Amino acid sequence: MRVPLSWLKEFANIPDHLSAEEISTAFVNVGFEVEEIEHAGRDLSGQVVVGAVRAIEEITEFKKPIRWVELDCGEGSSRFVICGAFNFKVGDLVPVALPGAVLPGNFAIAKRETYGKISDGMICSSRELGLGQERDGIVVLPKTSASPGDDAIALLQISDVIFDIAVNPDRGYALSIRGMAREIAAALGVSFTDPISGIDLKNYPTSDLGVRPRIDNSSTASIIYLRTLESFDPAASTPLWMRRRIEKCGMRSISLAVDVTNYVMLELGQPLHAFDREKISGELRIRLAEKGESIKTLDGQIRDLAQNDLLIADDKKILALAGTMGGADSEVSVDTKSL
Repeated sequence: MRVPLSWLKEFANIPDHLSAEEISTAFVNVGFEVEEIEHAGRDLSGQVVVGAVRAIEEITEFKKPIRWVELDCGEGSSRFVICGAFNFKVGDLVPVALPGAVLPGNFAIAKRETYGKISDGMICSSRELGLGQERDGIVVLPKTSASPGDDAIALLQISDVIFDIAVNPDRGYALSIRGMAREIAAALGVSFTDPISGIDLKNYPTSDLGVRPRIDNSSTASIIYLRTLESFDPAASTPLWMRRRIEKCGMRSISLAVDVTNYVMLELGQPLHAFDREKISGELRIRLAEKGESIKTLDGQIRDLAQNDLLIADDKKILALAGTMGGADSEVSVDTKSL
């Protein structure tokens, strides 16, 4: 379980003066094994700012296609850089490492001449900023997330401490930020704020207007909660802060609907799954698999089912392996407007 310190501190009042090693020792004292302490952003220095792409010149006379990019970095005049990525366009916001910056791997940024142009900085990918191992393309920031010249290191919440903690099977409650925050609060003798303490169930009344659930066999499950959402915008993007928290925990940002379910699972330890309502026929049922049944899961694999496998299904087909993996027949897509 990867646990960012910044997220822990939202629920556990951990003193700022404590070192990562002292916090790690506190986890060990309550029975956890800390396999690694990652000091994210420690090997990054200098200025990395938000740049707005003003213009792009395609350079094609070399063996490798390249781009000369004009940027507004909030300096009053344009800055020009050479970039080999093609996943951004005019108007996008991107992180720009200015000359003098040193990126992870001791990669120093300097003003230099290349491809017959002067490159005065570098547009950065996730890998170059130490955010992940993705190599294809640079980071494109949400259009309303920042202004040219803003500190991209702070915006991307790069500087953090991440604990990689082994959790024994009998302590499943600790497979969440909520569980880990409660444990570290107890270990350090500090206050703990439960993330669900501010929820008033009166604000979420039950209704018969959504998809109706049914548990076919009471020995398999005792309760199921559904929330039906209409007028969902499939083009809406995941907030940057949420995306970064998911990434720090070792998951990829996929889409808003999927990211929200993963975020809640990471924070509270409660597995969730989003279904496209238009792909559900009749009721949503909890049942056991029958002999000879199979399902095509989200990873594209056809999986033969055992008769004790617990399923989410509708009146016509299997939708998911309950609490494990969704099915391809009901996944959220770019056309989904009802969840």
